[in-house]
Amino acid sequence: MSEARSRLLATATRLFYLEGLHSVGIDRIVSEASVTRATLYRHFPGKDDLVVAYLTEADQLIRARVEAIRAAGHSPVDTVRAVAAFIADDLRTPGFRGCAFLNAAAEYPDPAHPVHRAVLAHRDWFLATVSDLFTATTEPAPIPAARHFVLLRDGAMSSGCLTDPDAVCETFLLGVEGILRYRDTVSAEEAVGLKG
Repeated sequence: MSEARSRLLATATRLFYLEGLHSVGIDRIVSEASVTRATLYRHFPGKDDLVVAYLTEADQLIRARVEAIRAAGHSPVDTVRAVAAFIADDLRTPGFRGCAFLNAAAEYPDPAHPVHRAVLAHRDWFLATVSDLFTATTEPAPIPAARHFVLLRDGAMSSGCLTDPDAVCETFLLGVEGILRYRDTVSAEEAVGLKG
């Protein structure tokens, strides 16, 4: 990545996340990145391309964090907890303004738009990944459990910038524990049923 492209993307990332995708214009990004318009268009043919690059970079960072957690050697249940903990940690960061992907979907509702497609690609990956994590825990219904986890995460991301993030994190983490306890309860009931 060239220095100019890196500067453009870093500037756009900061502004898009803090102020919104539609409210930040190309002229502002060019000015704050200290590049020319020609340089911007050499790297990003249009603003939509820059927005997709911003979301792609956010997606890659989240994937890397999840993969690092998976590679850490935790038990499957503790891996789920560790992913939940990193989400909770994000909610507590200064300047937290919600989920970049949910924010982008709200601004680009057309499912055929490249920005919306980038959002859906990330969400599809995240749901599939969380489903894999729950499958590894021997969760009897990993896909519903994963959907529940993602729903809790979406609610936490939406609430975390509107109210006390500590309370939101506590509620989110308790919800994840509830999913994990439900798995243990169902597994225990199945084991009793098999013995009877």
